[in-house]
Amino acid sequence: MDAQAPPRLGTRCNHVALVLQGGGALGAYQGGVFQAMDEAGIAPDWLCGVSIGAINSAIIAGNAPGDRLPKLRAFWEEVTTDRLPWSMPDGDLPRQWANEAAAFGAMVLGQPGFFTPNVPGPLLSLPGSRQATAFYDTAPLRRTLLKFVDFDRLNNGEVRLAVGAVNVANGNFAYFDNSLMTLTVDHIMASGALPPGFPMVQIGTDYFWDGALISNTPLAHLLLNIDHCNSLVFQVDLFSARGPIPRDIQDVGLRLKEIGYSSRTRLVTDYFKREFALKNQLRKLLDRMPDELLTEEDRAERLRLRELPQLSILELIYEHTAYEGESRDYEFSRRSMTDHWARGYHQTQATLARRDWLEMPGEAGIVSHDIDRL
Repeated sequence: MDAQAPPRLGTRCNHVALVLQGGGALGAYQGGVFQAMDEAGIAPDWLCGVSIGAINSAIIAGNAPGDRLPKLRAFWEEVTTDRLPWSMPDGDLPRQWANEAAAFGAMVLGQPGFFTPNVPGPLLSLPGSRQATAFYDTAPLRRTLLKFVDFDRLNNGEVRLAVGAVNVANGNFAYFDNSLMTLTVDHIMASGALPPGFPMVQIGTDYFWDGALISNTPLAHLLLNIDHCNSLVFQVDLFSARGPIPRDIQDVGLRLKEIGYSSRTRLVTDYFKREFALKNQLRKLLDRMPDELLTEEDRAERLRLRELPQLSILELIYEHTAYEGESRDYEFSRRSMTDHWARGYHQTQATLARRDWLEMPGEAGIVSHDIDRL
C-alpha cells in the first residue's frame, strides 16, 4: 500500500468499529490487524470483544492513541515465550512438533503473565474450594491487565467498549458496556474465563464464564445497537466456519473447534442484511402512500426507517496453516505469535488497499467484503 497515500474514510462514515472474536493465542492476529489500521490512521471509536478479543479491546480502549499499539505488542510479548532450547529445522512436520511442544508446555507449566497451574488441581480439591472448578489460576492475567490497561481512560467515554460473558447460574449472555456501566478488570477477566481451564469470575452476586460458550462473535451486539450511525466495521474472526473435511482424529478436533467457535459470523451478517433490505422496502412503501392514509404509528415508523444506517463490514478471518493443529489456540510460542501478528497485518493492508470498500453503501443497509473471497 502506498505509504504516501493513506486510505481515506468516506465522508458519510460516522464511526469505525472493531469487532474481535475469541481464540486464545490466535489473538495476536488481531494485534496485526490493529497495527495496520493504526499505521493507516484509522482509529476505532467502538470496540466489541469476547475472550482474547475482550482483552485486546481493553488494551486499545484503555490507552492513549499513541500508546495503544506499543502496549498491545508489549502485552503479547509478555504472555508468549519460546521454551525450546534449540532451533527446529524448516518444514511443516518440525514446525508442528515445535508447536505441540509449546502447547504442552503451556498446559503443564502455564504461561507467563497469563495463567499458572492450580496445585493440587480441581480433581484433588474439595468441592467449594478455590481450586475445585478450574485447572489454572488467572491471577497473573489480572496483574498483566492492570499493568497494560488504564481503566480510568477506558471508562472516560472516548472509546465505546463492550465485552461479552455468560452468567454461570442462568446461562444468559451478558454484554458489559462502558456506555452503560463502569468497567473493571473483573469484567474483562469474566469475558475470558473459559472453563474448565479458567475459573469463573464474580461480579456483584453473579458469576461469569467466557462469552464464547454462547457466542464467540460480538457482531450481533454491535448491529443491534448501531442506531442510525453510518459505520465502517472491521470484523476480525480467529476461527473460520469453512474448512476441509477431516482426514484423521486430529483434524476432527480442529474442525470441531472451528465450527463451534466461528459462531456463524457470515450467517449473522446475512441475517442483518436481509433485515435491512426488508426495512428499506417498508420505508419505500410508506413513502409512496398518501399521508392521510397513514396512522400516527405509521408516520413514526417512517421517520425511524429514514434514519437507518449505512454499514460497510470488512471481514478478516484467520486461516490456519498446514502445521497448526487443534492446540493452536493455547500454543503461546513467540514464533507463532509473531507469525499470527504478521498475517493479520498483511491481510489488513491488502484489505485497506481496496479504497472503494471504505465507502458507505449508496443507501441504508449492509455491504460486506472479504479479501479472501474475491
